[in-house]
Amino acid sequence: MTREVEPLATILRAASFAARVHATHRRKGDAAEPYVNHVLEVAEILAAQGAPPAAIIAGLLHDTVEDSDADPVPTTLADLEAAFGAEIAGIVAEVSDDKSLPKEVRKGLQIRHAARASAAARQVKLADKIANLRTILASPPAGWDHARRLEYVGWAGRVAAGAKGVNPGLDMLFDEAYRAAVARLAEEA
Repeated sequence: MTREVEPLATILRAASFAARVHATHRRKGDAAEPYVNHVLEVAEILAAQGAPPAAIIAGLLHDTVEDSDADPVPTTLADLEAAFGAEIAGIVAEVSDDKSLPKEVRKGLQIRHAARASAAARQVKLADKIANLRTILASPPAGWDHARRLEYVGWAGRVAAGAKGVNPGLDMLFDEAYRAAVARLAEEA
């Protein structure tokens, strides 16, 4: 395999893997689109901003462990390591929440860990927050009132503050998505 083909083949293998894991998962928004759309958007954001292949692969896989916990056969970090190697599993571990912890604890840990994460994990975290902010504008989760969306946007900004500084394009995209979300919420207030 040539050097150019190998990362592309692995990226596509990761997309197929994520599609299988998320086959029955739906987004929380009014549109209830297939969940795999989210991870594809995250990977596309990363690729468009020149993120390294490992970050793009991890972007595709970033929710496979935490969102498959209720599936008949949950995906584990060991599964990801066996399929994609220790580097990818490590990046996914850095950006995944421990769902055994209370939600507020998990959210606080994301803020505290963002600045200490690897460069690849910081890029994945930013791309994830960009995609989520865009979704909050286009199809907010059902039942999320104005206050809940405002709280999410503020929290995403605190996570992003620690994740920035690795990829200027992602930093700029986050700032644009953040400003758009704040402006929309201000209009609705």
